[in-house]
Amino acid sequence: MEGMIGLTDPQIFDPRSPLYKRPYGAASSGERVEFTLRPRRGAGYSAAWLVARFEQRGDEIVRLAMPWVDFEADRDLFRCALETAGYVGLVWYSFVLEGLDGRREELPERQLTVYDGSEEVPDWFGQGVTYQIFPDRFCRLSVPDPTGMVGGRWVHQSWEEEPEWRPDHNGEVRNRDFFGGSLSGVMEKLPYLRELGVDTLYFCPIFEAAENHRYGTGDYSRIDPMLGTNKDFSALCRKAHEMGMRILLDGVFNHTGFVSRYFNGDGSYGDGGAARSRESPYYPWFSFSHWPDKYESWWGIYSLPAVRESEESYIKFIIEDQESVVRSWLRAGADGWRLDVADELPDSFIARLHAAVRREKPSAVVIGEVWEDGSNKIAYDARRAHIWGRHLDGLMNYPFRNAILAYLLGGRAEDFREAMETIRENYPPFAFYSAMNSLGTHDTPRILTLLGVGSEKREQSKQWRADYRMTEEERQRGLARLRLGALMLYAFPGSPTVYYGDEAGAEGFEDPFNRRPFPWGREDRDLAGWFSLLGRARHELTPLRRGDIVYEVARGSVLAFNRTLDGERVLCAVNAGQERAVLTLPWRGSARDFLTGQSFPVWEGELKLELGPMDCALVTAGPE
Repeated sequence: MEGMIGLTDPQIFDPRSPLYKRPYGAASSGERVEFTLRPRRGAGYSAAWLVARFEQRGDEIVRLAMPWVDFEADRDLFRCALETAGYVGLVWYSFVLEGLDGRREELPERQLTVYDGSEEVPDWFGQGVTYQIFPDRFCRLSVPDPTGMVGGRWVHQSWEEEPEWRPDHNGEVRNRDFFGGSLSGVMEKLPYLRELGVDTLYFCPIFEAAENHRYGTGDYSRIDPMLGTNKDFSALCRKAHEMGMRILLDGVFNHTGFVSRYFNGDGSYGDGGAARSRESPYYPWFSFSHWPDKYESWWGIYSLPAVRESEESYIKFIIEDQESVVRSWLRAGADGWRLDVADELPDSFIARLHAAVRREKPSAVVIGEVWEDGSNKIAYDARRAHIWGRHLDGLMNYPFRNAILAYLLGGRAEDFREAMETIRENYPPFAFYSAMNSLGTHDTPRILTLLGVGSEKREQSKQWRADYRMTEEERQRGLARLRLGALMLYAFPGSPTVYYGDEAGAEGFEDPFNRRPFPWGREDRDLAGWFSLLGRARHELTPLRRGDIVYEVARGSVLAFNRTLDGERVLCAVNAGQERAVLTLPWRGSARDFLTGQSFPVWEGELKLELGPMDCALVTAGPE
């Protein structure tokens, strides 16, 4: 129907093409954003308007006329520019077209992210490879004695035992079983990590806590004694720095532990603490509905009392004071913070933390845990300013993990591209290139298990999932998929982040089965060698660290994208299907696979690339 042309013609407006919108994606506050509509001349449009809704200005509406400026072939061109000076936040924009016959067409509303680009964001994190360590389960040098440590903890005598997951007589899973991994154990494995190509060690919490996961902090000023001492931490930082690696700490500032110096629900820390005395300096940090036994806690878990992040004494303790938690551990050797449940921390808290980090160590970064698109996240009825500048420097990129899992498990390459291009379009460049990309974390089932078994098997009992081990067929299927996924991880913009043991072939479903001890002596050496090769590629091929991304093919099971920088080009090509695929792509110079050393034919400016089933290549260009 004639009246539907404006809604169905995809060439009227494409926000990802410079023919229609400049600059690409998010805009720095103060930039003029130029829009061009290109309807067919035969559609008979005589006028056009841009309608922009500035959400952070109380949904202020700006309507701009888009004058006709020219035509190209069979297309009319209507153009205008939107001013963003003095604004940071989201702009929701759409277009109205009017025909000579009085028809009015409205194009769908789209998102424009306007960010504060006045600060230079350190770029080292996104360039390098990150390795996530769950400290209790990575490496122990001896079996520790838990006597005198908080929490009534006990230690597995054998590194090969299963983590405890069954509820106790009160129906609680207390997470008080430890394996005894230590900072000294990590230091002993630094050469292994460097050989793997690791640039950043990201530690799950390392401060004193009753539980093995240490997300219920007991004392922010003290390394958990089972891990070592404060001096051990600084020594580890010095050694890592000497080897070219940095340290990222987990900041858990939304809640503390029931067993803690601050709440002290069980009296482990003497007579002080909010649950022991209303005169405690920590009492204002917590919200009691009935003191001392009813209080706000994280997701209703009694062992994790929630803090009031707006309480000024808490802000000073964590952020502002000279000896604050954030600043003192940076001085001790840390190079940045990953903020646990960042979308449950107020924007004002994160902004003050970010500013304190920059003052203390300008090169340090702040990465946030957000599971969705962080540019438009709504939490607690508020749009969050996570990556609008001067808050978080990057986010955990769970949308990447979701998209890559769907693709590797039989989905379409087109869907992966669309999901990732949406993120690239919505994120400021600093956030897109500083994303923490991963295939698995301490909060997700092991990637090898997911790719081999095909699902989380939630329909089965937890006992079944605890006992389950993959069949050889499942393991081989998982390994084949993981090789492809790891290549995409290392070739994609942002920091490829490896969860400890994934490179060694660890398996297991959800927590705590995804937190089994590292299988030293039983590693899958072929898989570990693959990750080491990819780490070398990330270091040697500069476009993989800082280059642009352009998709060449996204069709069915075949995905190919270029990373380009200063005339250098690296092509990542993946065939996740069961049929052979042949790609013919424009190419200059010779073509060689970095992964195998194989050369590919280039004839009259075209590269012919053949990929077998479940096959991949990382192609570099050489002299013509």
